[in-house]
Amino acid sequence: MISLDLNIVATLILSIILYLLGNFLTNKIYILNRLCIPPPVVGGLSFSLIIFILECFKIINISMNTILMPYFMSFFFTIVGLNVSFYLLKKGGKSLIIYWLLCAFLGFCQNIITFISSKILNINPLVALMCGSISMEGGHGYSLAFGRTLESLGIKSACSVGFASATLGLIMGGLIGGPIAKYLIEKYHLKSSNHTLKNHNLQNSKRSLLSTTDTDFFIQILIVLLCMNIGSALSNFINIYFHIVIPSIVGCIFIAVIFRNINERTKTIKLDFPLLNFLEELSLGMFLTMALMSIDFFSLSSLFGPIIFIVFCQVVFIILFAITIAFKFLGENYDAAVMISGMLGHGLGATPNALANMSSVTNKYGYSDNAYLVVPLVAAFLLDIFSIPCILFFINLLT
Repeated sequence: MISLDLNIVATLILSIILYLLGNFLTNKIYILNRLCIPPPVVGGLSFSLIIFILECFKIINISMNTILMPYFMSFFFTIVGLNVSFYLLKKGGKSLIIYWLLCAFLGFCQNIITFISSKILNINPLVALMCGSISMEGGHGYSLAFGRTLESLGIKSACSVGFASATLGLIMGGLIGGPIAKYLIEKYHLKSSNHTLKNHNLQNSKRSLLSTTDTDFFIQILIVLLCMNIGSALSNFINIYFHIVIPSIVGCIFIAVIFRNINERTKTIKLDFPLLNFLEELSLGMFLTMALMSIDFFSLSSLFGPIIFIVFCQVVFIILFAITIAFKFLGENYDAAVMISGMLGHGLGATPNALANMSSVTNKYGYSDNAYLVVPLVAAFLLDIFSIPCILFFINLLT
């Protein structure tokens, strides 16, 4: 058997190649594009599956140095925090609060499902928890962040279980979001108040990144790194002195949110959001690719059955929850139906899934201003305020 030991630079090179490969495949293969499966998932998972097959036949064994992965992860979540504005919370109004609370309740129920499933399947409840809101509402990002925390507590393959669950959820969220919204719209004969088939995007509001100076660039990097460092120190302080398990990303997000909203009032520093959003996508792509390409499928083989069972239960529950409870509380109107398609997208996968689902619905039935304001704001930012404490509660309860 050939053994390869990749250093930090070689691992980074491989990550970039796999990201570019994933991007190429998602653009060329229709089903991957339609389901809005991120390039890191395609490239990283494809590589880890190929290595798994080669290892089964004892052809090659590869070890990688992924020491940069947690830094990319913290960088990404810090920028997520910098995007949270309390002003936008007021602008969303009543429907935003209702949708926010519904998603928070959904996340709590997802964790309850994992606990019940762990008793039925006779597996460690912390392993099952990785198939709850961590991977369903949190996606691959939370799977890595909280998976590393659980692995530090002795739960082996927590990250791998989370990635497998998040990937299955991502696929299912993309498959059922549009059809469920279509069912609600046609059953209740719902109509859009805005009949313009409008392509929702932010391109017109973004200036070219080419106009960014070196000074602007380093100021934005400095802000992110300072929030990262202070946030990580805060998380470590709470872990050591209060014995409460808190991933470093929680501290990073908290400090970033505080800085953003204080800075909004004082206007001390101008935040360059086009640049920050670009850096956010870059860091997300790198840490997801590194995480997925290093999945150990050998250690997962005995858990494939339980993972599929729990994810199936999550899919059944979210469909029933969306149709019978969420749709009613959101007003049983056209905006509610579009929001439901988004909820199914990010409730099982990620924010891009939610936007893809809503786009397919609004392109056919008409635009929904309210849905496009509420869903991205809750899915990408505000939900963390509920989901992080909820996940930490279950981790500390089950530890």
